[in-house]
Amino acid sequence: MNIHHLELFYYVAKHQGVSAAARHIPYGIQQPAISAQIIQLEDSVGVTLFQRRPFELTDHGRELFAFIEPFFSGLPKMAERLRGGNEVHLRVGAPAAIQYCYLPRLLKALKQRFARLEFSLFTGWQGEFEARLLSGELDLVVTSMFGKPSAGMRHRDLLSLPMALLVREKSRIKSADDFWKQDRIEEPLICVEEGDALCRTFQHELQRRKIEWYPALELAALDLVAEYVAQGFGVGLIVDQPDTSPPKGTRRLRLTDFPPLTYVAMWQGKPTPLIETFLEGASHMADELGRLHSGRAP
Repeated sequence: MNIHHLELFYYVAKHQGVSAAARHIPYGIQQPAISAQIIQLEDSVGVTLFQRRPFELTDHGRELFAFIEPFFSGLPKMAERLRGGNEVHLRVGAPAAIQYCYLPRLLKALKQRFARLEFSLFTGWQGEFEARLLSGELDLVVTSMFGKPSAGMRHRDLLSLPMALLVREKSRIKSADDFWKQDRIEEPLICVEEGDALCRTFQHELQRRKIEWYPALELAALDLVAEYVAQGFGVGLIVDQPDTSPPKGTRRLRLTDFPPLTYVAMWQGKPTPLIETFLEGASHMADELGRLHSGRAP
């Protein structure tokens, strides 16, 4: 049996006639063409499927319609699910700082467009996220980036922000250059996990300058780095976010002559409308942060 003939028969049986079917078929086809192809279907199976005037399905027609109806009636819902518009589930990977500061606003806007949206959030760093994307465990990642994405990854650059050192307010250090002038940096360096793009970008630039200063304490999130600096445990490596202020009792030393930290969105394959909408929101938010950063005093 020809699948296209079955589709035409589905519409004829559902709408009780050829003329009514022609008005509901979602592509242009004339009544004579429908009738001719229905006859071909009947010839191929060797039975009459419906009486023409008045319209009535035969026993064979009712049997065939009962068989094909679940498939054809379910196609619109399946198409909607594949497009991301119905009962969709989005699995997003992002560092804790992004989940805390930016994802709530993004996901709230997304839920206004996709009312039945459900989502799961996963923390980690670039290498972990790429592995999860490749294995199909994640749909989308927003993270800082060191180097280039793995082969097979699609990505969109969102924003570049400078790195900074965080010191106690009463520290005698006035600028980052005060550290680079030292023969040996004695202050403990506090940062996030060594595999994170922030730490890797910083260490790569130190190596280029032939400076040794390795992490003494690795923590799970940037807000913990700030807290440990405030308690006097060392100097923190952070991102110079334009929409946040240093914690009380600390101050930032901007690393203006270091490479910035780049943030990207990553996914695989052709983005669904859901992912496209997320990317639009993320790009808009990144533009806002970029304008804030550009408008700040040096």
